[in-house]
Amino acid sequence: MTVLHLVQPVEGGVARVVIDLVRAQSAAGIRAVVGCPPGGQLADGAREAGAEVLPWRAGRAPGPGLAAEVAGAVRLVRRVRPDLLHAHSAKAGLAGRLAVRGTLPTVFQPHAWSFDAATGATGALALRWERFAARWADRVLCVSEAERRAGEAAGITARWSVVRNGVDLDHFRPGRGSPADDRKAARAGLPLPAGFADGAPLAVCVGRLCEQKGQDVLLRAWPELLGALPGARLVLVGDGPDAERLRRTAPPGVFFAGAAPDIRPWLRAADLVVLPSRWEGMALAPLEAMACGRPVLVSDVSGARESLPPGQGRLCLVPPEDPTALAKALGLLLAEPRLLTELGEQARQHARTDFDVRRSADAVTGLYHELLGRPRPLNQERISR
Repeated sequence: MTVLHLVQPVEGGVARVVIDLVRAQSAAGIRAVVGCPPGGQLADGAREAGAEVLPWRAGRAPGPGLAAEVAGAVRLVRRVRPDLLHAHSAKAGLAGRLAVRGTLPTVFQPHAWSFDAATGATGALALRWERFAARWADRVLCVSEAERRAGEAAGITARWSVVRNGVDLDHFRPGRGSPADDRKAARAGLPLPAGFADGAPLAVCVGRLCEQKGQDVLLRAWPELLGALPGARLVLVGDGPDAERLRRTAPPGVFFAGAAPDIRPWLRAADLVVLPSRWEGMALAPLEAMACGRPVLVSDVSGARESLPPGQGRLCLVPPEDPTALAKALGLLLAEPRLLTELGEQARQHARTDFDVRRSADAVTGLYHELLGRPRPLNQERISR
């Protein structure tokens, strides 16, 4: 079986999902080919995971270059001759479905809906496109039930599947010793400024610095938190288009760590991992944090409730774009070390039970076999039962 993964985002969660997926598929004997823009983490990561990587030049936003992007996707399909096209994210879903128009079995995986990211005429056009183009997807693959429900509520009529995101539980796991010792050791090994590496309550936010991830909401909440918990500290891990603007507006007690090739030390250094997103499908960073034994505080967007351990919603969910509610929840959690330890252990067990990337990858491969009319391998049959 040959699968062409057409992908536009070369950084962040989408790239990590694709890398994990092609690693599992290559190990299972599937020929995985990734077409993506050069640069970023995706090309090298997918190649190391066993995929063939071919260049596909595409920008994040729709524009005058769309015709060239569709033509590039057509050339990739002709060159690779895949059994199935798997298009990841809005731009690849746009160009890929225009390129093949139902002539090739197609899976479209939005990784969060494009019409949630846009407003006005652009958002309305994105919604009209998704409603129309669903006819050119043999399956629309969502990463959470909430993402599927949002699509249905928006009037998209599709053949749906849901496979929740997973993480590599061998890679993301707690360090040695108690959570307190783990945090202390992680902080000692990081380039933290004075006042961050000691016992101060530390929140960490991992994600691309952009409107979607809501770091601006977190920075507006932080002064309110400092009024109740003056010693608290915040680290933002990541880079992106909003980096300079966020730096200019950052209050005291905030450190910008930049992009990190390995986010595990930052997760382990945290008392609490926070992600105040405006929209998601199901964010990876909270799953990775939970696998490392850290509690998370997330905004109540698609996938958030499904990612949390049962019973943690009342403490660990806040409305999106509400700095006051976010500050209140941060203050409540960061002031209670014992509660954080308890929530972190629940999160670790939950991640290991529900979010193993191998299970996610097997489910996606099983979907391919279903669409191509081929029997599943025996190990996937056992997993499905």
